[in-house]
Amino acid sequence: MATTTNLHRGVRDLTQGPVGATLFSFALPTLASSVLQSLGGSVNSIWVGRFLGEEALAATINGNMVSFLMMALAFGAGMSATILVGRAVGAGDLGQARRIMGTGFGAFAAISIAVAVLGWMATPTILRVLGTPAGAEPLAEVYLRFTFIGAPGALLASLLLMGLRGCGDSISPMWFTIATVAVDVVLNPLLILGLGPLPRLGVGGAALALALANYVTLLAICAWIYWRDLAIRLRGREIGCLLPDPRLLWDIFCKGLPMGLQMIVMTVAAMTILRLVNREGVATAAAYGVAQQLWGYLQLPAMAVSAGVSTLSAQAIGARDWPRVKEIVRHGVVASLILTLGCVVTLHTIGGQLIGLFVGQASPIIPLAKHIIWMTSIGFCFFAMSSTLFASLRADGVVVRPLLISCLALFGVRLGCAYSGYPIIGANALWLSLTAGQFATWLMAAGLYKLEAQRRHIRRREEEQVEKHLALQVEDGVTA
Repeated sequence: MATTTNLHRGVRDLTQGPVGATLFSFALPTLASSVLQSLGGSVNSIWVGRFLGEEALAATINGNMVSFLMMALAFGAGMSATILVGRAVGAGDLGQARRIMGTGFGAFAAISIAVAVLGWMATPTILRVLGTPAGAEPLAEVYLRFTFIGAPGALLASLLLMGLRGCGDSISPMWFTIATVAVDVVLNPLLILGLGPLPRLGVGGAALALALANYVTLLAICAWIYWRDLAIRLRGREIGCLLPDPRLLWDIFCKGLPMGLQMIVMTVAAMTILRLVNREGVATAAAYGVAQQLWGYLQLPAMAVSAGVSTLSAQAIGARDWPRVKEIVRHGVVASLILTLGCVVTLHTIGGQLIGLFVGQASPIIPLAKHIIWMTSIGFCFFAMSSTLFASLRADGVVVRPLLISCLALFGVRLGCAYSGYPIIGANALWLSLTAGQFATWLMAAGLYKLEAQRRHIRRREEEQVEKHLALQVEDGVTA
């Protein structure tokens, strides 16, 4: 087993030590980062809802849906790079880790710029496809175009932070997330209201503040990596790694595309539901938007734990430590389920007060938003368990079948329930369909994990037999 602890600054060996404590110490900063990021988004929504009204809030919800679709690109490439970097670190090959990050960054820079340009031009068409309410469409167009301006900074920063996590460092990403949120939260009211010498940009100011924060963070991450001489930095001839290596790019693409598509499938399904929500009017769209903000917090524990499970599993696989992989998954499922259930109970207890932060305690949409949350929140417990199982499977290179499961659960189960139930129970079918899709995902994920665990056990036995055979050959040679 390779020991990577002292190979280079910024590299942490996650193949050693108790699994529970190691997973907790890695996932806690990731959870803190996610909470801070979501708090920043919530504060932005509060500024928009309080200062600009419900139409502006509905506009940001439609724009954020498209932004989430863009981040799916970063998720696929970033998770693929994280897994490959983690395996290289587990095997003790930092040169390979740098080549992977160089190829990923160089290719993704070109892709993100293309996304920004094409997205800017296609903004009106995108909003028409979403069925954005007429009262919110002009505001949504301004918001979305500023969002596309910030796309390269957001996507590249996300890729670098995932690379740091692949090296076992979850602390530095937390500090950079804090910096992003701080800059965003400070700039938001200044640009929305045009305080001081700054222009009054309204809802566009909210998107521009986040764009500027992401570019500042990207520059800070690059400076930090070189100042601290971290493992993924490129120097001298290594700069050439920014020209994508076709073989590595293909590997990142093959593993990253299904993961990115899985996020895109989730987003497309959510967009389809949003079209039905938009038919109900601005008030329902705003209530749904507030519910989405709070759903984000229910997902955070599972996302943090699954990120830890993915990185720990990747390093353990690189070190060929299969029993540790199984133990990582067991700890991950239990931790994510307990944490998510605690968040669900908390949300049901103080949900009304939290909703009032976005729209004011006297807003007529509060009862509707509480109703949406009440009907959907338990489904996130199933989401927590399936996310952990998928994280382990991805670390082992199983990426296509989780995509197929997501397609079946979201398009077959969730949208099927939404469309078939809508004529009968109205908008309640939209809320119930979320839990139905998450439950179906968990059932299929559990079945796939059990199948892959059996195959992994067979592979482990074969490796042990080969090692035993080689040991006997060496022993016979020495005896002779």
